[in-house]
Amino acid sequence: MDPQRTYDYLCLARGKLFDAVRPLSADQYLSEWPIGPGSLAAVLAHMLISEWYYIERLEERDVPPYEQWEIRDENPPAFTVLEAKWTQQAGETRASLERVGDWDRLIEYRAVSPDQPPTLVSATARDIFTQLVLHEVHHRAQALNMLRQLGAPIKEDLDFNALMYNRRQG
Repeated sequence: MDPQRTYDYLCLARGKLFDAVRPLSADQYLSEWPIGPGSLAAVLAHMLISEWYYIERLEERDVPPYEQWEIRDENPPAFTVLEAKWTQQAGETRASLERVGDWDRLIEYRAVSPDQPPTLVSATARDIFTQLVLHEVHHRAQALNMLRQLGAPIKEDLDFNALMYNRRQG
């Protein structure tokens, strides 16, 4: 897997998701569903937070306690704010991916949860990037389900092959 190309795909698919979310009303964006984090706003905030978190880990930086995070699931920002933050994060993610010299390098970090003892986690840079990708795809499916129920489905195929393969008449 080519991390830069794979991230290009995530950004392209995310852009199509954003195109479907942009025209929604604030009530639709915030409406509660028994899916994932509970609302389209919360799902998108969670996806953004997770990308930031995995890049912090990839860069071997300490992640501050959850209470100090700028964006949190339970209080997601308006879509315009979230989209702007994610545009900024995408630039940081691309720069971070370019800096990875050894995708098999082992990274160890301490994961801290308020209701559990600290845990030491070991993963390769490749594993952390793979989690970033698969996590976004997982939650994008939840967002697509919510959009469908809101009557705003994405009709376009968002699979990697549909967005990234070259096609010509033959």
